[in-house]
Amino acid sequence: MKFQVKTILEVTSGKLLRGKDISGSFTISTDTRNISTEEIFLPLTGENFDGHNFINAALSKGIKGYLIDKIHTNFVFEDASFVIEVEDTLKAYLQIANYARKQINPVVVAVTGSCGKTTTKELIYSVLSQQYKTHKSKLNHNNEIGLCQTMLGMPDDTEFLVVEMGMRALKEIELLSKYSEPDIAVITNIGTAHIGRLGSREKIAQAKCEIVAYLDKQGILIAYDDELVKKYAKWEGKTCYYSLKDVDILKIDADSSEFSCNGNVYKLNVPGEYNIINSLAAIKVGMIAGMSPDKIAEGLALYSSIENRWQVFNYKNNIKIINDSYNANPDSVKAAIHAVISSYSGRKIILVIGDMAELGKYEKSLHAEIGEFVKDKPISELITVGDKAAYIAESLCVETKTDLCVENDKFKIKSFTRNDEVVEYLLETLTPDSVVLLKASRCMSFENIVEKLTNAGVNKC
Repeated sequence: MKFQVKTILEVTSGKLLRGKDISGSFTISTDTRNISTEEIFLPLTGENFDGHNFINAALSKGIKGYLIDKIHTNFVFEDASFVIEVEDTLKAYLQIANYARKQINPVVVAVTGSCGKTTTKELIYSVLSQQYKTHKSKLNHNNEIGLCQTMLGMPDDTEFLVVEMGMRALKEIELLSKYSEPDIAVITNIGTAHIGRLGSREKIAQAKCEIVAYLDKQGILIAYDDELVKKYAKWEGKTCYYSLKDVDILKIDADSSEFSCNGNVYKLNVPGEYNIINSLAAIKVGMIAGMSPDKIAEGLALYSSIENRWQVFNYKNNIKIINDSYNANPDSVKAAIHAVISSYSGRKIILVIGDMAELGKYEKSLHAEIGEFVKDKPISELITVGDKAAYIAESLCVETKTDLCVENDKFKIKSFTRNDEVVEYLLETLTPDSVVLLKASRCMSFENIVEKLTNAGVNKC
């Protein structure tokens, strides 16, 4: 969306410090690397950067003007046609984005949760886009900056806007709710992701439930059936809960899931009960949007996994590598393990589990909890990667060392500290018909394992 300078001044309560020429309409850019003459530069600041230091770089590319905050009033340069002072540039960014949201006025669907929020957002988009002009957050652009980019990037004819909301502390989702003003709020679950920062599931629930702070009074909260949501969501409007109790699972195999809900049959081209649960939120949103069950089913059937989320790579000798390593927390790790076991029953299953991040003082107990979860599962081997993930192995055996292969009653256990060690080990030990699940927090860069196995020729016949 384009803005005149006078509109930006009104929306942000800004002050024009330099106004040689304020004619024209402009889009907003925060990145000087690809800025154009039709954009206004809005410099953001963070712990390790200050966008104001790049104003001259933006001017060298031909922009007419830019914003500054009130502590950078010395950044008024002669090359600029106009300079706007605002109290805080991030706040101004949010105010401008909120103005665009109100002008275009789509139905806003906001999605949050401890895990599954990106998949649920994608499923909702896949459903709504079958009938409506729909725009969504890219990947996991789920903080303040991502929200602004999403709202400012939506076409003028957008009918539905689907935004993802993440958080690392209290009050962050409330801020996102304030500037997006959702009509429909979705909470996928309350788990233990970020428990190291917030301290308890109760605090996590409190943070996630901030999504309703600015939910339209005529709107609706759609949430996984959890007592913590019922306790902490300070919402007196319409609410709809969902869970696996709402469905009859007809089939789950390695490539798909099929289930019935309210007498209608739906199919997903991905396996796992957790994906069925995520799709229930999309069904609810589709129904609220007035879509028929057939149209909703079309949208669900068109959904496909996104990068590093249940990506299945087929190698020679019927070996499969499943990369589900975009992120990990105790709940998502358990769900992924359950999914691979239920989808590949009878196959040799190898779990490669890496560190789960941001668990704070709970990191040892929650990693050990994965070991407790796995101990009776029908797998062939457990491989842990990283110092934290080693707690999983330690919970299952008395001693683990990098160079020691430990046998328990049911499966082999191996611990490593680096990804290249895992690659070397798999290249030496993988046998035909094996199924390997890669699951870890993003910081572990497990996609490198897939890349190195591919480069080593594992996929060549």
